[in-house]
Amino acid sequence: MRSIRVGLIGWGTVGCGVIQVLRENEADIRNRLGVPLELRRVADLDIDRPRPVSVPRDLLTNRIDDILNDPDIDIVVELIGGLDAAREVIRRAIDSGKHVVTANKALLAHSGNELFRVAAERGRAIGFEASVAGGIPLIKALREGLAGNRIQTIFGILNGTANYILTRMAEGGLSFEDALGEAQQMGYAEANPALDVEGIDTAHKLAIASALSFGTPIRFDEVYTEGISHIDPDDIQFGEEFGYSLKLLAIARHMDGRIETRVHPTLIPRHHVLASVKGAYNAVHVQGNAVGNIMLYGMGAGMMPTGSAVVGDLIDLARDILGSTPGRVPALAFQPDRLAEIAIKPIADVSTCYYFRFSALDQPGVLSKVSGILGKYHISIAAVIQKGRRKASSVPIVMLTHEALESNVRAALAEIDQLDIVTAPTQIIRIENQETNNFF
Repeated sequence: MRSIRVGLIGWGTVGCGVIQVLRENEADIRNRLGVPLELRRVADLDIDRPRPVSVPRDLLTNRIDDILNDPDIDIVVELIGGLDAAREVIRRAIDSGKHVVTANKALLAHSGNELFRVAAERGRAIGFEASVAGGIPLIKALREGLAGNRIQTIFGILNGTANYILTRMAEGGLSFEDALGEAQQMGYAEANPALDVEGIDTAHKLAIASALSFGTPIRFDEVYTEGISHIDPDDIQFGEEFGYSLKLLAIARHMDGRIETRVHPTLIPRHHVLASVKGAYNAVHVQGNAVGNIMLYGMGAGMMPTGSAVVGDLIDLARDILGSTPGRVPALAFQPDRLAEIAIKPIADVSTCYYFRFSALDQPGVLSKVSGILGKYHISIAAVIQKGRRKASSVPIVMLTHEALESNVRAALAEIDQLDIVTAPTQIIRIENQETNNFF
């Protein structure tokens, strides 16, 4: 029986990981698949730059058409990143009768609905395990392993760069800027880290994961997104005094006929298992009505973990090719005609607990004025830390609340920040704990 032939477009970090996994595990892959998985051609704009994993010269090309127009290539792996060029590569590959594997979470968040539809119409499939959580098989779990469940909640840490920065701020007392600089030196953060630290990368991944979980189209534009660049080390320290750790969480819930999808810094109880996830690691909790609570943990990025996920998709697609069953598992886990436009709950309608840090003049009556406004908007105080005394200067007043409605919180803080005793905008961080819905 012939081999399954692969064309790889993009010979960067992840491309090197794919090649290395194919080489190191060649015998195991053949034994699992029954035929060889053959790397037929590798395309990149620069084929002369040294890489950590080499490729024989006769396999290299700087022409994408050498892969897209090769009738012997069964599967195209797209690893060039970005939006427009990558979308064009995938469309042309599908139109050429080839299956596709991609790690491009940004492209799928923006254009996944279209690409999956076109692939299904052409009788082709797109593998995208590596697009969410790197080497963690989250997509496989949501599409297949948990297919017998009604997924209720999914939340976790989906960006290793942000988690590394928050870990260093907590353990090393570093400022955000210093922790970011260290992450860049370690190779965890790009020169332009905005996608990571502003929560956009996490939102891309959550948009994909929530669609798979709840049977809806991908709706990235409706994910509430907030990053970590405004976090001060004082907030991490105050959170720890209350028994909390700070993480950038992706949270999606299906409740009462609507879906929450939000990404933001979140305080979680220090004893919660996610609080122990440090450095560049990812972890995701899933709650299903049959399976209960499960957690997946591992490296969310990197050459070999992401390469592992890509090769896993190659093996799945190769099995479908050999069995003449492409598209056996729907791209978004549900049959395309059964995807539902479930309403997304706006952030203003979300209820959760909150952390506030007020900067106020150190004088009598401050706490009563602040608490009075909070009470006016039905916000109940759970705990308070007040630091003082500093004559003629501001001091922090830190509060935790019971569960409150976001719109009420925003209205109350707008009023509080106008007080002449308040010297800076209030810092706000949401809290997930046993009081909030479906947190475990």
